[in-house]
Amino acid sequence: MFQGTAAADHAEVAGKDQTHSQVALRMAAGPSNSGRAIVELNPTAGFTAKGSIIFERVGDSVHISGVVEGLAPGKHGFHVHEHGDCSADDASSAGGHFNPTQVMHGAPGADTHHVGDLGNIEADGEGVARVDLKSPTLRLHGQHSILGKAVIVHRHPDDLVSQPSGNAGPRVSCGVIRPIRSTATG
Repeated sequence: MFQGTAAADHAEVAGKDQTHSQVALRMAAGPSNSGRAIVELNPTAGFTAKGSIIFERVGDSVHISGVVEGLAPGKHGFHVHEHGDCSADDASSAGGHFNPTQVMHGAPGADTHHVGDLGNIEADGEGVARVDLKSPTLRLHGQHSILGKAVIVHRHPDDLVSQPSGNAGPRVSCGVIRPIRSTATG
């Protein structure tokens, strides 16, 4: 899915040492890292879902790609949440969906939806979800930036209509979105 370069050997995630994110950073490395971020997803209490997701600004959109494993086969709600805090056993410390414009929950691409509404990811029979999404509403800089916010994977599908959060059930995985910074030189 990703193609790495030698620059990955010199990359680090702000606030984390390279050993924790080495594989994901190798996948994410490229000639330019402005407008790039990563989230390392860790399981909440009683669940096993974990993975790495890369956010990359491409034109006026953000491309979201990565892998989440340890899921039950099927669809799972996938959202950016308002607080970059996964300290609670159930990730309730991450708060609700990131919704800086104070609108109703909805499907990505709908006229009305939270900035953090990313819809669903789908795990295969092995419990692995390969993420490949594009969002015109996410931002990696500015007033509505998702940097420092949490990504949550839910146990159930987001039904895309129930308020306020799509009836997606318990939070099975949580991680904080951090910028990718390169220490590579010329």
